Amino acid sequence: MFPASFPASFPTPPPTPRTRRRVRTALVSAVVGALAAVGVSLLPATATAAPVASPVSSSQVATASTMTPQEMLNRAATWLTAYNGGPVPYSQTATWGGYRTDCSGYVSMALGLWKPGPNTVGLATDRSLTTPIRVSDLRAGDLLIDAEGTNTTRHVVIFEKWANSSRTAYWAYEQRGTYGTTHRTLGYGLTAGSEYKPYRPVKLGGGGGTPAPTPDYPVLKQGSTGTNVTAAQYLLRAHGHTDVAADGVYGPKTASAARSFQSANGLAVDGVIGPDTFSELVVTLREGARGEAVRALQTLLAKKYGYPNVTVDGVFGPLTKDAVLDFQRDRSGLTVDGIVGPRTWAALI
Repeated sequence: MFPASFPASFPTPPPTPRTRRRVRTALVSAVVGALAAVGVSLLPATATAAPVASPVSSSQVATASTMTPQEMLNRAATWLTAYNGGPVPYSQTATWGGYRTDCSGYVSMALGLWKPGPNTVGLATDRSLTTPIRVSDLRAGDLLIDAEGTNTTRHVVIFEKWANSSRTAYWAYEQRGTYGTTHRTLGYGLTAGSEYKPYRPVKLGGGGGTPAPTPDYPVLKQGSTGTNVTAAQYLLRAHGHTDVAADGVYGPKTASAARSFQSANGLAVDGVIGPDTFSELVVTLREGARGEAVRALQTLLAKKYGYPNVTVDGVFGPLTKDAVLDFQRDRSGLTVDGIVGPRTWAALI
């Protein structure tokens, strides 16, 4: 442990017991080498030379094992209190546990990469380390990287989770100047044209091609109106919130029901129905299904897309199935099977 008075931009620490052991080892090695030069052997007669290890590339070290997103986040959190109970100070030259204490060194530590760790450009461009993804695909352990500019402007942060249902901010871990290790809400990479791009670490299963896209849902909140709101209200009713009227107006009762649903399902409780909440609200429907979720589907088909033979009666019959099949045929990327799953719901809403 470094002394408490160690400055924030700390220099190379004074010799530690480990350092002194390395010095002693080097001295011993020098003596042994000198003896060997004059033909003196210190090995017993039965000893054999150790095999020479084959070189291991940095990419092999990086991909030699995998870890779960939670394991990565747990490692990231250790630096919040590792420096005498506080965050590890930021530096582009100092190391902690062998890793550079800048943003890319911190990410390398969290992922268990080689020491002292690749730089930010390496994290963004080496496909043995990361794979580009979409912002809508972000999940725990993913990275948002600004790999442009110089070493004073480039940066990388670790995505933990969305801070709200509308996905306008997220919780992240980062190593930043002045403050050191930080856990806070950020919005890097969420605006059009941002220099921050999302990536998935290969160690977390991000290799082998582009990840499957996740459904894109709209954001509904108090004051919203229209068919999408009506469908959301029917979906809330399908989950037991029968005090909500399916009137197409997102008022206080709808917001209250949304908060209750979010709380019960481990979501950010803000009363806003965004992608995360919609993903939990929708249910897979097929011919023969009945109830309020079917009314949500029929409302979208009949009133938003104008399928004339669909009646909002809560019964998934042949006419509703025919409309679903027609809708799926008209949208690329959807499986034409008459079953309404997450991707079809997202396309409808």
